[in-house]
Amino acid sequence: MNPILKWCYQLAVPHILYPRIQAWLPWVALVTFSLLALGLYLGLAVAPADYQQGEAFRIIYVHVPAAWLSMAVYVAMALMALSVLVWRIQVAELALVASAPIGAAFTLIALITGAIWGKPMWGAWWVWDARLTSELILLFIYIGIFVLYDAIEDKRQAGKAVSLMTLVGLVNIPIIHYSVTWWNTLHQPPSLSKFDTPSIHIDMLIPLLIMLLAFKLLYLLMLMLRMRLSLIERQPQAAWVKALIKPATTGDKP
Repeated sequence: MNPILKWCYQLAVPHILYPRIQAWLPWVALVTFSLLALGLYLGLAVAPADYQQGEAFRIIYVHVPAAWLSMAVYVAMALMALSVLVWRIQVAELALVASAPIGAAFTLIALITGAIWGKPMWGAWWVWDARLTSELILLFIYIGIFVLYDAIEDKRQAGKAVSLMTLVGLVNIPIIHYSVTWWNTLHQPPSLSKFDTPSIHIDMLIPLLIMLLAFKLLYLLMLMLRMRLSLIERQPQAAWVKALIKPATTGDKP
């Protein structure tokens, strides 16, 4: 078997995935919080003020990564949904359901920071702009996914239902991304498009790149934490779960 395919296959096996999560978790946490601290320091203390927006632009270091992750997490969930429907991979189903609240949190952060940013720029906390409205719809889709999963008792059927819902909701992602170019909106063009032009100063660009990477790792960290619990909850009677619990219970005895 191809080494890459073998590695992917092993990650789809709960009793192999769990110890790997346990081993990687401290390192992912260390790198994540280190990058978050570095990115925030460079963005808030080192980067120069914007010549038009002044100090208010600094919210970009939270808003842009959160907005980007709100879409990236959903795309990842769509791939997980496809794996559930086509290959019936249980770990993919657990990852999909675990990702929904995380994606909703990123979306909510993007909406809140966007409102804070929009008040001094537009003079209003909220406008029914194409980008803002489609992002709000994304939040409702995220909420709908994990609410639907919890509402169905048969988790096998629930996994299929939320997978279908995820794939249907995928149509909203290109609408969010291209809304600022398809329609005349108040929202500024995508910030990442500035990377191929000198319009963003390198001192502003580097912290933004660091924060984007930090938010990606933050998603991975939160997913690992949720998956660690979900793997045990889904297979409480499995031999590998009992082997994990037994040392803990026997260790408590005098």
